[in-house]
Amino acid sequence: MEELLLPRGEEEVRSDHSSYVPGEAGSAMGGTLKTFLQATMKDDLRRKMRNFLKRNGLLTLSVIAVLTGCALGFMLRGTHLSTQAKIYFSFPGELLMRMLKMLILPLITSSLMSGLSSMESKACCRMGVLTVTYYLWTTFIAVVVGIVLVIIIKPGVGTEMESNRLGGGPVMTSADALLDLIRNMVPSNLIEATFQQYKTDLVPIFKVPTRTVQPNFVYVIPDENDPKGQTVYLELTPPPEVQYKTSPGTSQQMNVLGIVIFSATMGLLLGRMGERGAPLVNVCQCINECVMKIINAAVWYFPFGIIFLVAGKILDMQDPSTLGKKLGWYGITVLAGLFVHGLLLLPLFYFILTKKNPFSFIRGLLQAMVVALATSSSSATLPITMKCLLENCQVDRQIARFVLPVGATINMDGTALYEAVAAIFIAQVNDYELDFGQLVTISITATAASIGAAGIPQAGLVTMVIVLTSVGLPPDDITLIVAIDWVLDRFRTMINVLGDALAAGIIAHLCRKDFPIRETRKHVPSYGTQTPHNHAHSTHVPMTEFHSHKDGLFEMMGDSPGDRHGHTVYYNICQV
Repeated sequence: MEELLLPRGEEEVRSDHSSYVPGEAGSAMGGTLKTFLQATMKDDLRRKMRNFLKRNGLLTLSVIAVLTGCALGFMLRGTHLSTQAKIYFSFPGELLMRMLKMLILPLITSSLMSGLSSMESKACCRMGVLTVTYYLWTTFIAVVVGIVLVIIIKPGVGTEMESNRLGGGPVMTSADALLDLIRNMVPSNLIEATFQQYKTDLVPIFKVPTRTVQPNFVYVIPDENDPKGQTVYLELTPPPEVQYKTSPGTSQQMNVLGIVIFSATMGLLLGRMGERGAPLVNVCQCINECVMKIINAAVWYFPFGIIFLVAGKILDMQDPSTLGKKLGWYGITVLAGLFVHGLLLLPLFYFILTKKNPFSFIRGLLQAMVVALATSSSSATLPITMKCLLENCQVDRQIARFVLPVGATINMDGTALYEAVAAIFIAQVNDYELDFGQLVTISITATAASIGAAGIPQAGLVTMVIVLTSVGLPPDDITLIVAIDWVLDRFRTMINVLGDALAAGIIAHLCRKDFPIRETRKHVPSYGTQTPHNHAHSTHVPMTEFHSHKDGLFEMMGDSPGDRHGHTVYYNICQV
């Protein structure tokens, strides 16, 4: 009996531990539970990581590429590479830029023609008015933000600049620049507009003054043969008077504005033509589909090209410490204005007009913003912006096809803000006081000049002359800010792209009632017409099935954002 009641030695030792679990079954069960929980947590973490990389893998690679390019560029600055070596090193980045620019023309023409052709005239007119009005309003707001910040911070007060300015160059007037903008809206040759645009050239005309009868100066030179010396008459001819005459010229840049207006006009007229315009609309639909598939395949080259594109720019950069001393406050002012406008005001406008969370919308645009940071070209980023809006933000395709090409042409919020800040900065450097009327002139001319700025790197420097001459500032002082312009150009391009995309989301919300065709799932879309195919002569047109994928453009009109599965679209195959 005592043996049963008194514990044995092993049990006395075990009873000393408070965590003792009687029996081996409990210990085994606890170990199994612990192993199961660890395996479940690992599986969940692995699944979450896999889903994150699946959704944001390309974005992650692009961000890593930008950081790697910055690090590689600063590491190679000490090697003092030759100019030819820098060209070879930047070659992958050059391929990236050429690849993006190659897709601009087919994407703009096919998007506008196919998008506007299937819209009602009333809805298209309303959407166009809202889009242009919103773009002009946000651009003007950006200019006001820049003017307020540069007046408060005063980056040019007390700044000493080296006198390495250019001098005596021709200056284009604001009237000539405005007339060039209007001329480019109506290109005289559509094929020529694909690779160059109209630009007024200033041809110098020299007027040599007549020779003077009497000499200006008389010198007496000692002469061994003549004790009185030799008399030399010296005539100083004044410099010739230079006058500039305007003459028509060209600039080797794509006339995007003229192409946009022509494509929009063609799209509207094709929609009014009905069945007769359907073949050309079908061609545009096919071109748009092919361009988007090319983009889906080419985006995987972007991280590799971004590394060398960013590193090559850093290799060409001047000494950062010297730039910081001279233009540090100027750069801070521009970046602060871009931050306020891009991350505070534009999301606020989006929230007020749509009552939706703007940052969840912006999260789907991060890939386009990273590409804009690397390329500093809003036109080159247009294919990626289109891809992000369609796949991540679920913006209506017809609206995206119209709003984005127009925005890439006329919506330059970052450029307008930058030009206003730069103009007042140059005035502060020269101790030039600007009154309220001149500030209003700067705001208006900066808004107008940004519309005419091309979507290419550092295009703002070209239109900066218009802003400076409007208030009597020396245009040659643009050279004061050239050294840091390439850095700021990348950030203002990000704001330009962000403004275009947010505008597409706002217009899609405001014009949602203008597209009742998208509220039904049973409607068979008819591309190229505005009314259903109920004509007698259209009954013999065969309907062919196309099975679209996730990234395709031939999706049914009534698809909701969550319906991303493949489906069948009935498509007219017409012979041209």
